[in-house]
Amino acid sequence: MRISERWLSEWVALPESTRELAERLTMAGLEVDSVEAAAPAFSAVVIGEITHCEPHPDAERLKVCTVEDGSGEAKTVVCGAPNAAAGLKAPFARVGARLPADIKIKATKLRGVKSYGMLCAAKELGLSEESAGLMPLPTHAPVGQDLREWLDLDDAVIEVELTPNRSDCLSMAGVAREVGVLTGNPVASPDATAIDATHDATRPVSLEQPTDCPRYCGRVIRGINPAARTPVWLAERLRRAGIRPLSLTVDITNYLMLELGQPMHAFDKAALSGGIRVRHADEGESLTLLNGESVALTAGTLVIADHERPVAIAGVMGGQETAVSEATTDLFLEAAFFAPAAIAGRAREYGLHTDSSHRFERGVDPQRCRDAIERATALIIAHAGGDPGPVIEAVEADHLPATRSVSVRPKRVNALLGTAIAPETMEETLSRLGMPPRADGDTWWVESPSWRFDIAREVDLIEEIARIHGYDRLPTRRTALPASIPAQSESDIALGRLRALLVDRGFHEAITYSFVPADLQARLDPEHSPLALANPLSSDMGVMRSSLWPGLIRAAMHNRNRQMTRVRLFEAGLRFRGGLETLEQTPMIAGVVTGPATPQHWDQSDRPADFFDVKGDVEALLALAGPAHRCRFESAVHPALHPGQSARIVCDDRVVGWVGALHPEQARALDLDGRVYLFELEQSAFHDRALPAFSALSRYPSIRRDLAVVVAESVSADAVRDCITAAAGDVLESVDLFDVYRGKGVTEGCKSLAMGLILQDKSRTLTDDEVDAVQQAVVRSLADTLNAELRE
Repeated sequence: MRISERWLSEWVALPESTRELAERLTMAGLEVDSVEAAAPAFSAVVIGEITHCEPHPDAERLKVCTVEDGSGEAKTVVCGAPNAAAGLKAPFARVGARLPADIKIKATKLRGVKSYGMLCAAKELGLSEESAGLMPLPTHAPVGQDLREWLDLDDAVIEVELTPNRSDCLSMAGVAREVGVLTGNPVASPDATAIDATHDATRPVSLEQPTDCPRYCGRVIRGINPAARTPVWLAERLRRAGIRPLSLTVDITNYLMLELGQPMHAFDKAALSGGIRVRHADEGESLTLLNGESVALTAGTLVIADHERPVAIAGVMGGQETAVSEATTDLFLEAAFFAPAAIAGRAREYGLHTDSSHRFERGVDPQRCRDAIERATALIIAHAGGDPGPVIEAVEADHLPATRSVSVRPKRVNALLGTAIAPETMEETLSRLGMPPRADGDTWWVESPSWRFDIAREVDLIEEIARIHGYDRLPTRRTALPASIPAQSESDIALGRLRALLVDRGFHEAITYSFVPADLQARLDPEHSPLALANPLSSDMGVMRSSLWPGLIRAAMHNRNRQMTRVRLFEAGLRFRGGLETLEQTPMIAGVVTGPATPQHWDQSDRPADFFDVKGDVEALLALAGPAHRCRFESAVHPALHPGQSARIVCDDRVVGWVGALHPEQARALDLDGRVYLFELEQSAFHDRALPAFSALSRYPSIRRDLAVVVAESVSADAVRDCITAAAGDVLESVDLFDVYRGKGVTEGCKSLAMGLILQDKSRTLTDDEVDAVQQAVVRSLADTLNAELRE
């Protein structure tokens, strides 16, 4: 929001300096982003009048003008502007004047004719980015008066960055209200006196979607002067607010938007057919907008329509066919309240962002519509004439935003802020903000005003008191509270511990968006339909991620494209599965690995990372959760993973994650060369771990027996380990895989697994016969269960 200090001063008395005003606004929560001059520095530029104009004798495009500048002596000026003509008033830079960019005006000769000064375009004075000729001034402009003084250009423009909840300050009325509260000065209000109707012409208005548009006001104005020009003062206020003046009617509606915060629109009445219908667009309808772009309307978009077709996207932009033109003599003015939920995201859906949509998305005062119509009518009649009809108002009161009663306790305010603000001061602050409190014992009750959509809880009112008091005046000491250390479960592993372990193993943490491209999501997790966003930020952020892999894959691609050959990234975050009503948000931890297994070093080879490297990282994580036998890796097929290098991770008979190599087809589609490995685990796998417990050491020696068994390729080492554990009984202390062999002596399609068994009893020394019996039981069980054979 760009605020002209001079304009604001007409509403409320301001602090002595611009700097003080900017500081007080910032400390009240309206952050001032910049302060700049309303116009660049220039001097000795006055209002001049061309009294005589004739072609230059030696140049086709030049004219020789006689200019009156109030000095009593006419000046001869050579000018090339196409609109230079006798009777025109325009800025005139006298000899010796200085213009922006440090241009000094001197008497000079142009193609043989002496020129004493310069007639100026708006661009040459820094008042416009472009101009097609001299800056025209109204006929009543006083010749000879300093242009800066007449246009009041010694003004400051304050740009305020507003948070989305402060839509009430997207107007001069709202900012003036804030300044009045901060300074204690009274605030003026614009004259919104009702304009008497001079005819009875109306338009029927039908609110077919009262939830989205519960109030709509309109008025017919006949017989305006289509050639009427925007007054200079109004055009200047628009320019300082960052809006380019276009035509009188459009400029007045924009002016009211800046003044009251109420967006408006003017239709050419002759182009409308029948009455006004506020409805949802039907599938297949289209509209050519004011910017010349033709859009196909999405079903459900709120539109303003006549009885034949849509004429505007409600709250966003009007249509070209019904726009006010240079030939328009009859107007239909509209001012409406559109629910923020109905407008939010609609402009972005059509690739637009307008001042109107910016305001309606955040909330517009539903009580301002009629005031805006009356103010606009008065300005149009004052500058373009015309005959106004009665104000048309359609209201569905049950669908207007309800007034909220919010309680606040003065003692709670000071207790929370650590202040000693007097209750009288709090009452005055709330009253000046339009929320006079009503006492009920120790509690005050406040009715939220129509222009504040963000007042819903006690803390909202406490914030209002705090910011008006001044954030810089709040005490910086900590509030004295008893120390409270929450209980920490020993059975849960802190997420920070998981992060630290992965960092220790060479990973870097990534933080990616929860919104991902729909096509990438479908590639990596086709089994789950993602939740699509109604109004995505961009086309590549269209759905909620059902896995952390899409974000990590994109991060790996980003790094590989920047010559990072070794990438090891992990992320902890939520995945989203299910529909809007049944959405499941599951905390996950996932990683991606590609490139060499170790950093480049003279004593190590550049061996590429493989499946077992990543499996080792996952096993290190799972080791934090307790004994390794709680979790196991089972060979399984995942649509995003290589069918021969993928495994699901099962803990306590529940699948908690996956690990494997990215499927070669997916890697080719994503233009990723080399193997890419992925893993993903539910963080719940690290809850309820078995706590360490004391186990007495045996005083008797252990005995080791090694077994090499030949099994089919499809049999996993975990399956062999589980079979051995079940058959060996209580005397088995541990079993470890120490060798895998394929080749000569082993049948094709099979592998040899060498397992080391540690046998020990806690009460006595095992005899050879007992150990042999255990070994024979293990071999029989392996043969019967897994069809395993002892390797010769």
